[in-house]
Amino acid sequence: MHTVNDPAHSPRRTKPKGCHPDKALSAPFVRSAPQGRHADGNGLYLFVQPSGTRSWIQRLVVRGRRRELGLGSVRLVSLAEAREKALVNRKLAREGGDPLAEKRRAEAMPSFSEAAMRVQEQKRAGWRSRSHAQTWLSGLQRYAFPRIGKMPVSEVSSADVLEILSPIWHVKPDMAGKLRQHMRAVLEWAVAMELRLDNPCDRVGPVLGPQHKVVEHMRALPHRKVGAAIRTVRASTGAPGVKLAFEFLVLTAARWGEVRWAEWSEIDRDEGVWTLPAKRTKANRRHRVPLCGRALEILEAARALGDGAGPLVFTGRPGRAIEEKQLRRLLGKHKIAAVPHGFRSSFRDWAAEETDHPREVIEAALAHVVRNRVEAAYARSDLFERRRRLMDDWAGYLAGPS
Repeated sequence: MHTVNDPAHSPRRTKPKGCHPDKALSAPFVRSAPQGRHADGNGLYLFVQPSGTRSWIQRLVVRGRRRELGLGSVRLVSLAEAREKALVNRKLAREGGDPLAEKRRAEAMPSFSEAAMRVQEQKRAGWRSRSHAQTWLSGLQRYAFPRIGKMPVSEVSSADVLEILSPIWHVKPDMAGKLRQHMRAVLEWAVAMELRLDNPCDRVGPVLGPQHKVVEHMRALPHRKVGAAIRTVRASTGAPGVKLAFEFLVLTAARWGEVRWAEWSEIDRDEGVWTLPAKRTKANRRHRVPLCGRALEILEAARALGDGAGPLVFTGRPGRAIEEKQLRRLLGKHKIAAVPHGFRSSFRDWAAEETDHPREVIEAALAHVVRNRVEAAYARSDLFERRRRLMDDWAGYLAGPS
């Protein structure tokens, strides 16, 4: 007779031959099982360590390789839950998937707000405006984050998108359109990163319906009143840098953002040229602006005002850029019924109504892109000298009696 301690008759430590076990374990056994690994089925094992710690592991063949996957502690995962997880993992592995990769993906899944921050950072280098990054994020922070900010980006549904957009779709159409565009960018990033398969923003259009936008033109002065507006601002008690920037804006027919961020390195006072680099123009191409005599005087006054110490030509406070709304407030205070961009319209109306300058010269002065491809192919010149005569005429018109 052999004793129990005889190694030849000790309990087997390898997997027994024959049929695979199926739901071999019970809840009482899980609580009292001795040290070792105990098979339940579908590759699921109860693992009892010498310390008494009990957890679930699963053995699988994933794409031809044997793998072990931890399914959690017995204290947190019941026998029934472990079996359900094991069955799902086995089906996924049989279909060619990788449960381990899926688990790592789920653990690393960013929330919608985290994904939005990553997209913002990725896009930042391509934005010309320094403030655009925060502007891009502000709509998401106000409308999207309260509902889906903490939600895994993989779980955002078309119903969530609809809940966010529906209240403002017709009330604030411009804001809603931008918000949908920004949400779509975040979710498209998630698709590209293989964190989800679809973009729910693509399915909400028919439900939201068309937006009936009312076209609102920029408020602009009749060109006959622009000279008087300049004199009003010049005599006001506004910030000197803002007043100079306003007159420079009108004389050059430039955009307010281009003037606010104008740098001394862009100015050639000897040649009377302001050269805007492509990254600072709306058309994303280099643009030369001829400077009339009065514009050069304004630059001298701006240099004296700021001692030319910083890179910016016009400053609201020493060394700091003028705030975007500072000029609007100044115009409103003096009852000038126009927005900064509206003075480009005033210039355009004057040039068309009061001068014989050709249309292509006027459009070039406004840095407008030629939309017709054939016309654009032949428009290789920026018509600079002809534009200089146009801008000199504009300055003379503004200085005359109104």
